[in-house]
Amino acid sequence: MLATDDLRFFLAVAEAPSLAAASRALDVSPPAVTQRLRALEERLGTHLVDRAGRHLALTDEGELLAERGRAILDALGELDEALAARRGQVVGHLRVVAPLGFGRRHVAPVAAAFQAAHPGVAIDLTLSDRLGGVPEGTFDLAVHVGEIAGAAPGLIARRLAPNARIVCAAPAYLAARGEPSVPDDLRRHACIALRENDEDVTLWRFARDGREARVRIEPRLASNDGEVVRGWALAGRGVILRSEWDVADDLRAGRLVRLLQDFAAPEAPVLALLGARRRARAARTRRFLDALAAALDPAPWREPAG
Repeated sequence: MLATDDLRFFLAVAEAPSLAAASRALDVSPPAVTQRLRALEERLGTHLVDRAGRHLALTDEGELLAERGRAILDALGELDEALAARRGQVVGHLRVVAPLGFGRRHVAPVAAAFQAAHPGVAIDLTLSDRLGGVPEGTFDLAVHVGEIAGAAPGLIARRLAPNARIVCAAPAYLAARGEPSVPDDLRRHACIALRENDEDVTLWRFARDGREARVRIEPRLASNDGEVVRGWALAGRGVILRSEWDVADDLRAGRLVRLLQDFAAPEAPVLALLGARRRARAARTRRFLDALAAALDPAPWREPAG
């Protein structure tokens, strides 16, 4: 007979790209995962996972166990939550995904405060700039900055905060290279690219008076880490197109200078993405979303109006 621990174990395996990744998620050794998986298959009398290639692939029976097992665990979680709600408590396991830099600065503090206020909630915060590579069923709430074209289908989006994209550079760079006056001038500048969300990061788009201007930059420096890109700009290595939340303090302090102010780059609002599954409507998810929305309203990176 299957136990809930068996279901939790198998779901961790089913949601991992490899047994090594599953062992890390379960905090056990890879041989221990292999041994337990083999014992589970022998007990059920069926083959659950194809381990022939580099990546795990579920058999039809494995897909069935994962689907039904997830539904059972969800139902048990909802029952536990409903009973806790009768006692005025919020409980359960909350899985949150957020971008690396934004997650460290704005989501992690909210997660810590929320867990302190609700000790019955266990929060797992995963930081990743590749939302499209995170399956919808593996998180309760995802925070995303910018367009959501690469996100999994079936997600429900809620806008949390405004966020502009800003072209900027350090005063030392501008003193040496001059300041661009129109987007096409960027072709003659040292531009720095941030590779994130599988976007076409070398095509910078702008709009003014309803007309669009597109510039294909040729970066001499590029990184998938926003902190690295910002550091290069602060060191005077080139021009960056970066989220307002990341450079607002530098602009106010004069460490970076905003460029092309008459030309607007596409907005990159901060969004919360919820799955269509019932777990996304759980009280812990709703309460955490409300706490995050309150922390971002007004947007901390914008000076109060007036």
